[in-house]
Amino acid sequence: MNQERIHVLIPIYNDWGVVRLLLLELDRVLASNRLSADIVLVDDGSTVRPDTFDCPALLAATSVNILELRRNLGHQRAIAVGLTFLQRRMRPDVVVVMDGDGEDDPEDVPRLVAKLRDEDYRKIVFAERTRRSESSVFKVGYRLYQFLHVVLTGYRVRVGNYSVVPAVALSRLVVISEMWSHYAAAVYNARIEFTTIPTSRGKRLGGQSHMNLISLVVHGLSALSVYGPIIGVRMLVAIAILVGAVGAGLVAMAIVALSGAHLPSWLPGVAALLVVLLFQGVTAAVAFVFLMLSGRQGASVIPLRDYRHFVIRLVCVAPRP
Repeated sequence: MNQERIHVLIPIYNDWGVVRLLLLELDRVLASNRLSADIVLVDDGSTVRPDTFDCPALLAATSVNILELRRNLGHQRAIAVGLTFLQRRMRPDVVVVMDGDGEDDPEDVPRLVAKLRDEDYRKIVFAERTRRSESSVFKVGYRLYQFLHVVLTGYRVRVGNYSVVPAVALSRLVVISEMWSHYAAAVYNARIEFTTIPTSRGKRLGGQSHMNLISLVVHGLSALSVYGPIIGVRMLVAIAILVGAVGAGLVAMAIVALSGAHLPSWLPGVAALLVVLLFQGVTAAVAFVFLMLSGRQGASVIPLRDYRHFVIRLVCVAPRP
């Protein structure tokens, strides 16, 4: 069996039947690879009480615990609270972060851990998707989001939550306020060392996803919000280019008018439009500068400091044998 203390962190919202199937599959994979782990299910304010959760008999999972939160935070913030709770209370050597619906294939856990060992426990290892299992409509929307993400941030979307985190990286994550918005984007933005392994996304083990269109859009915007300064500077550069182009157009029109050349009838209307665009560009630039300055002075949620406010208790549903 492994020597490192592995914890598996799984955020859950009402999917208790599905996560039961996941635990059985995860336990089978761990046992066949001579691994053991403590499992922590983060109850993200479920409306279906976890008291009804029937924990299966497991071999490789040395304990199963439910971390109850006071309210529904969303899976990104549930992950932030869960990671911080583990770092402060359980001191794991390794944390595997995965979703509870089965789309993060348990078969990849040994591969993630093996890659972490190859990296001498220094880097976070993410599961990089090489093939997705969603509908064609979702794939088209996701490709569009990837394009916008690259244009706005300069970073390509490569990974999700599925990852393995060593203790050295976990101690850095818990003080990163951006993790409150998006776990993977916070790792990128904070320049924490990471690597990836190729994986295929699995299919849900049952039930329906709680992620509707609104949830997906909010999730995407949460990731982009982590790169706020980068996006802001890129927009500021774009606005500066627009202002420069409009200014050059107005100067050219003024030179033509002063030369006494015949002016087309539509030129005054175009000049007025350019003046409006120039005014809007300058206004947007000034507003952005003040918004960025005020935002940097505001108080942020720091997981290490604030996670306690959201935790009710840790309940052990399958104690160590």
